[in-house]
Amino acid sequence: MGSKGKKEVVGREEWLKRLPEIDRKLYAMYSSVVDCIVTDQSVMAVPVDDHMVHRGDGVFESFKCLDGRIYNLEAHLERLERSCREMGIGLPVPPEEMGDIIVQTILAGGRRNALVRLLVSRGAGTMGINPYDCLKPELYVVVYELRHTSIDKMPEGVSAAVSKIPIKPGIFATVKTCNYLPNVLMKKEAVDRGVDFTISLDENRCLAEGATENVGIVTMGKELFMPPPSRVLAGTTAKRAMEFAKLLVKDRLLSSAEFRSIPMGHVRSASEIHIYGTTPNITPVVKFDGNPVGNGKPGPVAKALFEMLKDDMIPDSARLTKVFD
Repeated sequence: MGSKGKKEVVGREEWLKRLPEIDRKLYAMYSSVVDCIVTDQSVMAVPVDDHMVHRGDGVFESFKCLDGRIYNLEAHLERLERSCREMGIGLPVPPEEMGDIIVQTILAGGRRNALVRLLVSRGAGTMGINPYDCLKPELYVVVYELRHTSIDKMPEGVSAAVSKIPIKPGIFATVKTCNYLPNVLMKKEAVDRGVDFTISLDENRCLAEGATENVGIVTMGKELFMPPPSRVLAGTTAKRAMEFAKLLVKDRLLSSAEFRSIPMGHVRSASEIHIYGTTPNITPVVKFDGNPVGNGKPGPVAKALFEMLKDDMIPDSARLTKVFD
């Protein structure tokens, strides 16, 4: 029934004083609601009547700053624009101004290695469902802890299993919205089952995607396949990996590289399975549904793609946006 006794009605100062002091590793936040940056994580907040909070009505991007440089920012901003367009949400600020705000927020956080969450909401103004009652779109930029900063060495391999969570339908699969309940349940499922990742299947029981990651396979015939982006979220790391894979075709390490549907028979007989994402980079799956993948060790294609991605993140790469001197 809850705690007994009458609850106090307090003012702003008393409310702020009572907020718990917990180090959540949030370094800095920009909010267009107040049009400024704050580094006190106790006041990093979004209005409770923001449609993103109570309806999931917003879109987002996540990317990283490595050694003072943002990786692949342009690709993330392009996808953000596309997501906003699909959802009918106006951009709160022009893309070029957004990039400057991101840089300033990372600088304010003072960490050369950090993750960045960029959120665009339809805005505050109503607790109802009608999006036209919202006042205006809002932009939030949050800079927070990047736990694994090194890309010097490829992971030894992870485990994965088929997910029981249904794949998102249509536009909900291809747009990076803030409605991530299925993704949360997939991550919970992975933890509960004792594996690193679970991977969903589409309506035809073909390979789809992880909770926040894309996947791909290498067949015994040295073909690299990834699920078509018309049915899953088009990941920026997966897109870059496909571009690298086409170069490996020229070098004859692969016979082909393409987006196509991947039946479960192909998955179970694959010589390699890969995870692609902002945090895992390119990570080999060495065990799938309890069985070894290939020889149970990272394969040559995963190793080659990892090295190419690593070279893409070196300080003089055109894919990097400088933040710190």
